[in-house]
Amino acid sequence: LLQYTRGTVTAFAPFDARADAEALRKAMKGLGTDEGTVLSIITTRNNAQRQEIASAFKTLFGRDLVDDLKSELTGKLETLMVSLMRPACIFDAHALKHAIKGAGTNEKVLTEILASRTPAEVQNIKQVYLQEYEANLEDKITGETSGHFQRLLVVLLQANRDPDVGVDEALVEQDAQVLFRAGELKWGTDEEKFITILGTRSVSHLRRVFDKYMTISGFQIEETIDRETSGDLEKLLLAVVKCIRSVPAYFAETLYYSMKGAGTDDDTLIRVMVSRSEVDLLDIRREFRKNFAKSLYQMIQKDTSGDYRKALLLLCGGDDD
Repeated sequence: LLQYTRGTVTAFAPFDARADAEALRKAMKGLGTDEGTVLSIITTRNNAQRQEIASAFKTLFGRDLVDDLKSELTGKLETLMVSLMRPACIFDAHALKHAIKGAGTNEKVLTEILASRTPAEVQNIKQVYLQEYEANLEDKITGETSGHFQRLLVVLLQANRDPDVGVDEALVEQDAQVLFRAGELKWGTDEEKFITILGTRSVSHLRRVFDKYMTISGFQIEETIDRETSGDLEKLLLAVVKCIRSVPAYFAETLYYSMKGAGTDDDTLIRVMVSRSEVDLLDIRREFRKNFAKSLYQMIQKDTSGDYRKALLLLCGGDDD
């Protein structure tokens, strides 16, 4: 798999899994918990190291570290710490499993993960889902969704986006015209054209198509999607377009809206901070600062409190002012 180097969390050195396990046990033993120690260890070790700590914890004390965290912590801090302890390879599969479980589907989670992950990552998610839950992810998703929203999810789940090899200008022109005719010129939009083109063409090709679309129509493709579609399909199409343009910019916007206004969407805030902390959180921070006139660090500081805030700020890894 891709080696990401734009994360805020990297391998901690010098690393001693046993010493960390002992420090965590001490922090959670007896009356009251020393949350400071817990969060400072867990947020500054990378996921592979956290797995080694959990293994050392079981070896030394015969106890399950995640179970202990669940019984010693509460609320959002507990959710954040338990999420950080989840092996990276099953993080997305687990999030999707919970998004399609029980009453009501969390379309936001399906949209965020399937629009932003690379084809290799999507293939991996499908395999892990099958291993962990003995179920086919595509079947589960089609069982809980419908219409064009479902079809675009299925296209994305195929993980067959064209590889980025050279751009054919004639095809760029053709795709831009097809989208223009399907969107702006047609009474009622031909959603299928949008689904096929946005779901299967290469990233570099689509970036050129978006430029060409603007030239032909005078609109950004986002404006057309916004006007011509609605509901879950609109949100998914927009997420795909934004991720084609820039995955870090998409996540910067996702984080911004998770905290903007009254109340915080903590589930989204936690999911993005955890899942991108070893991938591209440095790039997300840069986009955030550029697009929202304040830093991610400042917004987290203003919008959260207590040990939960402390842990998120450690994951954020610094201010950009």
